[in-house]
Amino acid sequence: MRSVHHFISGKSVETASGRFGDIYNPNTGEVQAKVGLALDAEVDMAVEAAKAALPGWMATNPQRRARILFKFKDLLEQNIDELAELLSSEHGKVVADSKGDVQRGIDVVEFACGIPHLQKGEYTEGAGPGIDVYSMRQPLGVCAGITPFNFPAMIPCWMFAVAIACGNTFVLKPSEKDPSVPVRLAELFLEAGAPEGVLNVVHGDKMSVDAILKHPDIKAVSFVGSSDIAQYVYSTGTAHGKRVQAMGGAKNHGIIMPDCNMEQAVKDIVGAAYGSAGERCMALPVAVTVGKKTGDEFVERMLEAAQNLKVGISTDTDAHYGPVVSAAHKAKVEDYIRMGVEEGAELKLDGRGHTLQGHENGFFVGPSLFDHVKPDMRTYKEEIFGPVLQVVRAETLEEAAALPSNHQYGNGVAIFTSDGRAAREFAAQVNVGMVGINVPIPVPVSYHTFGGWKRSAFGDTNQHGPEGVKFWTKIKTVTQRWPEGDVGDQAFIIPTMQ
Repeated sequence: MRSVHHFISGKSVETASGRFGDIYNPNTGEVQAKVGLALDAEVDMAVEAAKAALPGWMATNPQRRARILFKFKDLLEQNIDELAELLSSEHGKVVADSKGDVQRGIDVVEFACGIPHLQKGEYTEGAGPGIDVYSMRQPLGVCAGITPFNFPAMIPCWMFAVAIACGNTFVLKPSEKDPSVPVRLAELFLEAGAPEGVLNVVHGDKMSVDAILKHPDIKAVSFVGSSDIAQYVYSTGTAHGKRVQAMGGAKNHGIIMPDCNMEQAVKDIVGAAYGSAGERCMALPVAVTVGKKTGDEFVERMLEAAQNLKVGISTDTDAHYGPVVSAAHKAKVEDYIRMGVEEGAELKLDGRGHTLQGHENGFFVGPSLFDHVKPDMRTYKEEIFGPVLQVVRAETLEEAAALPSNHQYGNGVAIFTSDGRAAREFAAQVNVGMVGINVPIPVPVSYHTFGGWKRSAFGDTNQHGPEGVKFWTKIKTVTQRWPEGDVGDQAFIIPTMQ
């Protein structure tokens, strides 16, 4: 059986722990490979490799670092089909969706290619008599990223592309559910000309996470996952003196106004709710309709659209989405559907028990649609992370907007309307980090930044874009003077510029 190993100092390294995790094919439910789970000593090995590479990489000028990133981008584009197929085989999303995953990662690499400009500091000439002041952004040192299963190409690139561009070296701990693509990314980065040890990959579970969070030589940690784990990562990492950004869960709402283009809204939301089997932190699992007529029309149209979705294996080019990632996750999603029924929501479409001929053991969940969901229901309060759309009815925009604003999560929100003033006021006032106006999945482009509010994010700095450069660097400010002639008297008061 195929084994997935660590990638340390430019080489494949087998685990010495004797502990392994199963990598499933979600389409068949069968174990297709094993992944070695690291001990603390193997995390140490990766950190030591990163430390050894750090002086040389920090001293490499930004333009030369950018040239390696340009080559890496080129290799990703050349290998996008291979990467997408590998990703789909372990995650379960359809290949076209996996290509989007890889492309979004490429976009961040492309942004990071601009590091000679992005990392420039500031300069003030003549801040005082003969005094100039300037600042510089310097790398932190050895950094780490802990990434989830749902975007095994994009999210690692969010982290290591910007961190390494800034002159840091990196240890990546990807999800053990689909670890092959992150290893392949590291191999391609080495092929692009990066020195050995600049990017290392270690696989593992909570033991590896704790080793990273407590390691004295790791200066910063970026994390994406569930909110409970994000809070743990943030509190543990900061308690050990690290800079931490930890992105958590989501319950993104789409507000459906009476004046919206209903046909377009339904087309947008059916993809946002059910695409990638709902396993996206920027999926849109809650639709809030304003007014009874709007709600009735939306549910009728959405029911028809959801019933016409094709669930298929990852390589089926006609499938709208594939299986969820694991049997445990399939059971969890189906349990939420059961819970929704018990709570009194109206189940218009039931995706439980969905099977495909020839793939009866695959982790498939059909599309589910709930109407008349109430804010006090547990299924509304919690993240389901599956192909389940919940419809909540509201009478006014104010009532609808209060729902995402008051929810524990604040990742993304969307409004569908033809009223520019209403959209503008909504965007300004809603208590959520990313807003879409007639855009169902408002994931910012790579040169802006990604980040939610409330329990969707812990820490004060977002992912990628200018915020990413800020997170992966520390600023140093220099005040300089070159005195001539008489040194002058000693000064015992605080210097001022008058």
